[in-house]
Parts: sequence; C-alpha cells; structure tokens
Amino acid sequence: MLKTLASLVFYGRFLWPFSALGHRRRVAARPAPPFDFRGQRWCVTGASGGIGRAIVLGALRGGAEVHALARDAAKLDALRRDAGEDARRLHAVRLDLSRVADARTWAAQAPRFDVLVHNVGVMLHAHTLTSEGAETSFATNLLVPFAMTQGLREAGALDAGGLVVSVSSGGAYGAKLDLDALEAPAPAQHDGFMAYAQHKRAQIELTRAWNADPQGPRAHVMHPGWVDTEGVRSALPGFRRVLRRVLRDGTQGADTVLWLAATRPEPSAGGGIWLDRHRDTEHAFAMTRGGASADALVAFLRQRASSIR
Repeated sequence: MLKTLASLVFYGRFLWPFSALGHRRRVAARPAPPFDFRGQRWCVTGASGGIGRAIVLGALRGGAEVHALARDAAKLDALRRDAGEDARRLHAVRLDLSRVADARTWAAQAPRFDVLVHNVGVMLHAHTLTSEGAETSFATNLLVPFAMTQGLREAGALDAGGLVVSVSSGGAYGAKLDLDALEAPAPAQHDGFMAYAQHKRAQIELTRAWNADPQGPRAHVMHPGWVDTEGVRSALPGFRRVLRRVLRDGTQGADTVLWLAATRPEPSAGGGIWLDRHRDTEHAFAMTRGGASADALVAFLRQRASSIR
C-alpha cells in the first residue's frame, strides 16, 4: 500500500514536465538553429532503437560521423537503411554492452571521439548475471559505461576537448545513492525498479566526478522524459497503458542530447540534470539527498571493474 501511494505521488509530481506536453512547452522557450555537427565524430551506445536511434539519426543529419553501438545486428542493419544517404558516415558496431571485457577491447582500438553518448539502459525485473558474473542491469547501466569511458581516455580517444552525455531517467528522483544497492548479489535481494533508480542516480554522481577532472572531457547528464520505448513497453506495461497518449517519441527524447552537443554549456558547480534544454535540480525530494559521494562511487566502480578480467 505504501509503495502504491509513493508511486502515485511520484507520477503525479512529474506527469506534466515529463510528458510530451512538457517537452513542447520548454523546448519552445529555448529555440536553437539547426544543429551543425560537421567535422565531429560521435559514439552512441544503445543505438539501434528508441532514443539511441533518434540520437544517431539526429547527429547524422547534423553532419557528424557516428559510431553506433548495439548488440542486435538486425536492428543495426535497419538503422543503416533508415539513415539513407547519411549511412556513408555511419559505422554500425555490434557490441555486447553488458560485458566489460568487450567494452575495453573496443575502446583500446577506437578513434578519437568528439561526443560520447551513454544511452544504453535496461530495467530488468529478473535477476540475471552476465557471462562475467555481474548483475546484468548494473553492468549495462553503469559498470560498462564507466569502464568504456575509462578505456577511451586511456587510449587517447576521449580528451579534454570531448563531451560525454549520459542519458539518465526521472527515476533518479526516487533514490538516494546507496553503493550496496547498485548490484544485488542474489535474486531475493533484487528489485528491478529500485536498481534502475539507483543506477540513474549514480549517473548524476559519475558526471560530477568526470567534471572534477580538469584533464578529462566535459560531461552532462540529462533525462529524456517519459518516452514510449521498447524498454518501457516491456518493463513498465501498466505505466504505458495508462499514459501512452502523453508519452514522448524518440525524437523528443533525443532532443536535449543533440542540443547539449551543439551548444556545449559549461558544467555547473552545483551539478544539475538537463531536461528539455533546461538545467533542473538533481533532487526533487529531500529523501534523495545525502547519499554516497561521487568519489566513493568512482572508487567502487573502479574496484568492481578491475575484478573482471
């Protein structure tokens, strides 16, 4: 009963700003000329569908060369067809984004990127392990993006002139960062919804850590609002059934990523999470304050990634 009431409060609080209605209002208040990414090289993870697909196509339309990373070869082929003439600047890369070793191998051979978009994300209600022994959603949402960014920096493929954009979620507003809750050791301790919220909260702190390094790329974290993606359809069918008339499409979800790459706003000392071209607070509720620090998170992820060989 308590969980149901909390959900009602949460969804009631964000129904307007996270819907397609909120997107139209706020983007109209901050218009921009057509995005120009000519001469830039991008990498987008989770690129074969939904928001990731829209980011890739938007970057290609702006003139960028794009490396699109995803696991499904058939969907990558469909992305190439949908890119039309822009496909000549598209590199479709089949990669298992739940495996740290695969991300490291790819990063060691990658070219330099101007923009790296960590878009891949999953909410898994069942507790499953990757072939490396990590809980699958934790590995996909957090550990692999961390290891990939670290690997690209070590290889010289991501430097102080680059930009990292992490696609978070409004779900981050429902969790205080707890390192012990990032990866459940067994099925009995796994709550897919709360794990996802923890991972999305962690992305905010990881962005803070990246921006604290003057030698590293600049970083922003955004969330796309409520988008009608395949992940929402599979993980939150009840939510979609009730709200599908006001859910955003992939293009609306991708807009702020493209805008951030085009305008390059300076990171704020106070942090923040971007929504519809506006920097919003990291905390909508007091209960999410006072969690683990960015430094503690980085130390945790570095140790966890180093345990996988």
